[in-house]
Amino acid sequence: MPSITAHHLPKQCQVIIRRVWAHNVEEELALIAGAMHRYPIISIDTEFPGVIFHSDKHYSTLTVSERYSVMKLNVDALNLIQLNFILSDPSGNLPDLGSGGILLFAWEFNFNNFNLDFDLHSPDSIKLLRSSGVDFERNRLEGIDSHWFACLLVNYGIVGAGYNVNWVTFHGAYDFAYLIKILIGGNSLPDSVETFFELVKAFFGDAWWDVKHIMKYCDTLYGGLETVGAALNVQSPDGFGLLA
Repeated sequence: MPSITAHHLPKQCQVIIRRVWAHNVEEELALIAGAMHRYPIISIDTEFPGVIFHSDKHYSTLTVSERYSVMKLNVDALNLIQLNFILSDPSGNLPDLGSGGILLFAWEFNFNNFNLDFDLHSPDSIKLLRSSGVDFERNRLEGIDSHWFACLLVNYGIVGAGYNVNWVTFHGAYDFAYLIKILIGGNSLPDSVETFFELVKAFFGDAWWDVKHIMKYCDTLYGGLETVGAALNVQSPDGFGLLA
């Protein structure tokens, strides 16, 4: 993975989150596809209705296959609510989309496949999402159909096209799992973790990185994403909310 220089955003810069719904999804994906060659590092984060199935055993004692089985139970039963994309170059710069560096942009995709009244969910997770600004009713009425979105990701060459893109997550197994679910038509995830990783490779290539895993090899880094950002002196722009 190319090294990314920690830096402060210039004071005059403003980061704009481009909120994407069914009516503007194609326009926004076209912008992303056009920017990928210059900003080939894509950080992703998904929002979903929590975790409702757990193993009887302590998580630390589970094998990789057992952890995958628990994740599969949850992802198969639940629906994606939101997906966040941040594009950057190896120096950590975000796209300015022709603003001359005054405005920088990230993307928030909102989906309509989750119905709070009928679908399984964790109440604590729903409370957290609400406090972070997720409008479940607007998602239901104006959100993107996730299966259509998956087709657009492929059609615009954002996934599965062999581009030299680095995909970055933080504790990202569920992020990739929900994306794989929609990319295979909303069907159940594969039974084996080996087949799951084959699908990840097919859609996202070989360059995908989990910062939480990398932290294991860094003696001074621990905790959640905000703690790590503070330790590395990486600025989180105002207004990022769940993207931070």
